[in-house]
Amino acid sequence: MATSLLVPSSLHSLAAFSPSPASSFSKKATGAGAGVITTTTTTIRLRFFVCRASLLRRSTLTTSAALTNHRQLQQQQYHHHVSKLLCFLHKAIASSLKLDSLLIFCTSLALSVSLLAADADRASAFVVTTPRKLQSDELATVRLFQENTPSVVYITNLAVRQDAFTLDVLEVPQGSGSGFVWDKEGHIVTNYHVIRGASDLRVTLSDQSTYEAQVVGFDQDKDVAVLRIDAPEDKLRPIPIGVSADLLVGQKVYAIGNPFGLDHTLTTGVISGLRREISSAATGRPIQDVIQTDAAINPGNSGGPLLDSSGSLIGVNTAIYSPSGASSGVGFSIPVDTVGGIVEQLVKFGKVTRPILGIKFAPDQSVEQLGVSGVLVLDAPPNGPAGKAGLQPTKRDSYGRLVLGDIITAVNGKKVSNGSDLYRILDQCNVGDTVIVEVLRGDHKEKLPVILEPKPDES
Repeated sequence: MATSLLVPSSLHSLAAFSPSPASSFSKKATGAGAGVITTTTTTIRLRFFVCRASLLRRSTLTTSAALTNHRQLQQQQYHHHVSKLLCFLHKAIASSLKLDSLLIFCTSLALSVSLLAADADRASAFVVTTPRKLQSDELATVRLFQENTPSVVYITNLAVRQDAFTLDVLEVPQGSGSGFVWDKEGHIVTNYHVIRGASDLRVTLSDQSTYEAQVVGFDQDKDVAVLRIDAPEDKLRPIPIGVSADLLVGQKVYAIGNPFGLDHTLTTGVISGLRREISSAATGRPIQDVIQTDAAINPGNSGGPLLDSSGSLIGVNTAIYSPSGASSGVGFSIPVDTVGGIVEQLVKFGKVTRPILGIKFAPDQSVEQLGVSGVLVLDAPPNGPAGKAGLQPTKRDSYGRLVLGDIITAVNGKKVSNGSDLYRILDQCNVGDTVIVEVLRGDHKEKLPVILEPKPDES
């Protein structure tokens, strides 16, 4: 028996057929004993049920919006029509013995199995969503943030306050800031002004675990402090240390911190300037070679890391220039080359041994009004390095008239025009070094050797 059978090749082509009487088809077999076999309404009903189930299947997978709004209704209709299809197929098996009906039955059974194999409850897994496409620079920024966020911590400064009415002693937050993990021993680096005046400190890691922190040491002159927490090593992710000596104006930088208490915030910008100079918030001593950036740095960012495009630490965010107190596009970071030396001393000795002349000097504006260039000595204690070397302080004579002291004009042959110049020269010296101080005394100049000593509280 030669038989031609028209059966759609896929679910999509099957769904394109219209379940109308005109779409019924006929097949003729020729040969001995062969008669004409024409499909009846059975074929139309079979194709109708398969089309309905197929259409419901396709509508389930079309969009996520339809899945959200009509999911339950579609599932009910889907299972209802499939059950009717199976019931019909069962009757077709019992009533049809012709080869024509068997072929139709086998094809329909295969289609039914393919429909049932896909679980309508998991239709959301088949929804095709367009993947988010990011540019290469965006991917690099996302990767930088994800890799360095575990190294950034949130620091809470707690202070003891006494209630005025009950006289109860309470520990209340008086400030917060950022910091970062320096090593696996639990050392945390931040700004000194973040922890200043604290009776207790708490460090919160990226996984929101909180630890009590102890102060290892601090350097008020450079606004750097080192804390230590007792945390498992697997929770500590030291930040990669970079180099700040070869930075260039215009290169991209990234700041991670906790501005206004919002944890782990990323801001981006460029290096706006190099070798800037700011004053320490604690002592007023100038901090040289500071990095200026336009990356948004707000209150709470202090102590957080400034990173280059490779994710390496190049600075510690410390201050902003802003009349309102919020970011105005002018932020400052202490270079990592300066921070590294300070942290090393604080970890080893708990203090920074920095040499001093042992003098108090007048503000730069007062010296400018005198029409001279240099540092005017106001006080030189006799037991200090300058006093021992014979530098003269400013004093009053027996008639109450002001007698100006020595004016330092050079140290080791390097010109000193103001206090910043003097600090910059002393930062390059060590305790115990002998420097030649050139002073203007009255109307003549003198050169005095001075042996540098550490601060009294650091000896």
